[in-house]
Amino acid sequence: MKRYSIKYIIVAFIGFTLGSCNDSFLDTQPLGQVSESAVWTDAGLAEAFVTDIYGGLGFGGFDEQMLASLTDEAIFTHPGRGITTVTEARSNPQDTGWIGGPRSWNNMYNRVRSANIAIENLTNPKFPNTNGIVDRLLGEATFMRAYFSHQLLRNFGAFPIPDRTVGLGDDTFEKARNTFEECVNFINTDLDKAAELLNGKNMVRGRASKVAALALKSRVLLYAASDLHDVPTASSKSSVISSFANKELIGFTGGDRMARWQSAKSAAKSVLDLVGGNELDHTAPLDPETAKTVYMNNSLSRNGGQNEMIFGRYFLSSKPEGGGRQGLFNGPNGYNNWAGNTPVQLLIDDYEMMDGSEFDWSNPANAKAPYDNRDPRFYSTFLYDGAQWKPRSSANQSRDPLGQIQTGSYEVVNASGAKVIVPGLDTRSSPIEDWNGSYTGYYIRKFVEPNPAFVDQNTWQEIPWPAIRVSEIVLNYVEACIELGEEEEARTWLNKIRFRAGMPAITASGQALKEKYINERRVELVFEEHRYYDVRRWMIAPETLGRQANGIKVSGKLKPGKSLSVYRYDPELYDYSYEIIEIDPGKENRLWLDKMYFMPLSFDEMNRNALLIQNPGF
Repeated sequence: MKRYSIKYIIVAFIGFTLGSCNDSFLDTQPLGQVSESAVWTDAGLAEAFVTDIYGGLGFGGFDEQMLASLTDEAIFTHPGRGITTVTEARSNPQDTGWIGGPRSWNNMYNRVRSANIAIENLTNPKFPNTNGIVDRLLGEATFMRAYFSHQLLRNFGAFPIPDRTVGLGDDTFEKARNTFEECVNFINTDLDKAAELLNGKNMVRGRASKVAALALKSRVLLYAASDLHDVPTASSKSSVISSFANKELIGFTGGDRMARWQSAKSAAKSVLDLVGGNELDHTAPLDPETAKTVYMNNSLSRNGGQNEMIFGRYFLSSKPEGGGRQGLFNGPNGYNNWAGNTPVQLLIDDYEMMDGSEFDWSNPANAKAPYDNRDPRFYSTFLYDGAQWKPRSSANQSRDPLGQIQTGSYEVVNASGAKVIVPGLDTRSSPIEDWNGSYTGYYIRKFVEPNPAFVDQNTWQEIPWPAIRVSEIVLNYVEACIELGEEEEARTWLNKIRFRAGMPAITASGQALKEKYINERRVELVFEEHRYYDVRRWMIAPETLGRQANGIKVSGKLKPGKSLSVYRYDPELYDYSYEIIEIDPGKENRLWLDKMYFMPLSFDEMNRNALLIQNPGF
């Protein structure tokens, strides 16, 4: 683990104070000469240190490579980034594959160490607790230690509990992994303490709060009660887990599982008693257009949608960062974007019809117009063939004056009067950046600034990443109620999400209710980094992540007697056909092996700490 560099504290402090008129700022010591002890005698420097801890969030889920592409939500377009090492189950201690910063063992421990430095110094503060600043900073640092610890837990299983700073000369530098149960208790103790310290504090957006602490506890307890972390259940479902000699590292080996579900339910309800979310009070479905707008506002965190956010990573266009480039990273190549993470057909097909029935390719009406009359959230989440989007660049508007997504191939009449087939502008055969086109025929719309004047290619957006939002907590509550047999209560809260989305009530019970819930969580929280963990903790990864990624082939043929020279989407002029295609296994040949329930501890980490035990299957 690295020692914390004091220069980052001072740089952050300068960022906070440049806008003020405090003349004492001119007396600041030279950057290289500020001692670490001086930081903890000054409230401003201490706050800068704590603020820097939040940097461990990275860009949230807005990395160029999204966690969605390790699941049945999306596929990553560009090779050589370690994605297929994971999706093809080739991860191993020597080559773990892609593990982004907020999931990295080493990165999380570095950030936990920073939190520990703050906790130790703020526990015995050397500056006054004016307006409760010591309590607030201590609460924030304690929350962040819990957050990074929960990242370790849900990616790797149990970890050596980092309850204090460890130096290079410390005789406890090598430490064995605690049990899974001990790690859960450690995290929840921190969250209880953070909630108490932050109670009554008026926190700015992006900082920890009492509600954020309680919400994270809801997630931790929900995971703890799930199949993967109940050792008897997990062992019955996986020979890899049943043969693992140290099951206490990956779940609860005993105790009352129903009590764990009750704790998860109570934790979620304690949050819902404090927050109302956005538009969750309807007793009947919203009309489709309103529902589309509400879901989009929730994703953009504006126009009421900001009330959905419990804890998130915020961005400023004036401070260009990767997290503000979601549109560039994932947008259509026909708009000069990179098409990095593109939705797969498996996900598209899981969106219901407006009447609540399942979409079915064997239904002729569904197959003829697969993008009509779908769950309103569909239209706020995806860009699909024919979808209305932004104006093209001035160089390309003559090719598409209307700003419509083109992911198919279409018949047009050329200058000689002959019918020819032309590729869509957003395909891999496009005349615009064909190397960046989608393999699946879809693009992500969710989390992308929809303002037509906003050019994703060269502008940074300010849409925040939702690390925790109210909808997750509602769904956590629903899941716990289902597992406890409280189905009426589960349906009541599940239908709050459905009605807001413009969808009819769910009336199912038993296993059918659980399956409806699983799909509802998939749709409502899509691209929010839940699917990766959900399919693992439910232990349904073999039948979900084990499937090959697929896409759509769209063809448009002019109707008899119709003619068009510059293509546009128009069912009055064209007959459209749709064919499901599998992604070439040479690009990505997805495979599930049960070792992938947890990521491996790297070879380097195992060498650094001889007391570590490797995860099952590795």
